[in-house]
Amino acid sequence: KTYSYPSETVNGPTEDSAEAQKRPQFGTRFLTDPRQVFQHNAWDNVEWSAEQEQAAQKKVQENSQPLPAEKQEEFDNRANEYWNDFYTIHENRFFKDRHWLFTEFPELAPQQKPPQEAEENLINGEDVPSTHNDAVFPGASASYRILEVGCGVGNTVFPILKTNNDPGLFVYCCDFSSTAVDLVKSNPEYDPSCCHAFVHDMSDASAEYPIPDHSLDVIVLIFVLSALHPQKMQNSINRLARLLKPGGVLLLRDYGRYDMAQLRFKKGRCLSDNFYVRGDGTRVYFFTQDELHDLFSSAGLEKVQNLVDRRLQVNRGKQLTMYRVWVQCKYRKVLLIVVLTHVMEHAAYLGCT
Repeated sequence: KTYSYPSETVNGPTEDSAEAQKRPQFGTRFLTDPRQVFQHNAWDNVEWSAEQEQAAQKKVQENSQPLPAEKQEEFDNRANEYWNDFYTIHENRFFKDRHWLFTEFPELAPQQKPPQEAEENLINGEDVPSTHNDAVFPGASASYRILEVGCGVGNTVFPILKTNNDPGLFVYCCDFSSTAVDLVKSNPEYDPSCCHAFVHDMSDASAEYPIPDHSLDVIVLIFVLSALHPQKMQNSINRLARLLKPGGVLLLRDYGRYDMAQLRFKKGRCLSDNFYVRGDGTRVYFFTQDELHDLFSSAGLEKVQNLVDRRLQVNRGKQLTMYRVWVQCKYRKVLLIVVLTHVMEHAAYLGCT
């Protein structure tokens, strides 16, 4: 059996690093003549017809009968075991390095701006002392801090460390699977002086991160939020938002509603609406833009980007077409000055000034 996972072998660009650096966001190869569909391996920003959308809805509805509650509880309780088994079997051979990230998310590339130390102290309208500058934690002296949640074996982390030569950079990475984190730490490119890998269950909102609140410039979620139970997503995002500095950004790319992987699930795999279990016990949710916007805005983040990437991937040898749907988001933690500006503008509009 084969399963669709958040890998760039299936779920994203596979260009080499040089090509990825040149490629505009979401690409510019558009299919204008359906007769030419097998001329290339992939087409960008493919529009769906109303008939195609209806067929996808019907397919999902046909296989939407949820598994019994006891089976669902088993998959939830054994989630760690299933992911450890996955990485034990595949080690670092399953995923490809995500060099495309620097095109889609330039925030991961070297930054030219100086650290905004004064802005760090403005949290939710309050003057909060920036105590973490004196605290002892990995990367405490760094001027630019990135955290990837759900790092797997490092297919995002190591390209960042190779590409971003900012001397003030420090990268944190964590995963639910201790096996995955061990693989990251055993990689010859792992350097504790600029990277800290640790085991963490992001679905447990009470679990502490080894990083103070208000200390991160960027948080990266690449095909990881979809692995959480939907009822645990909001608290998990709320907790991550607290880690961001004012002005810091959360970057996400994940499965979109009616992606090919969703339509391939058979009966007996549905856990709840748009939430499924794969054959190996790992789980996956398929998002809409509105669902993600509600999660992030409820955590106090403002939208910078929320896009659907619809891509048509082609197997020219087998003459097969595969419609992929991903959602890509950037949400920023609001600076106090922005909040005050909005309040003043609203007050002026109401004639209260």
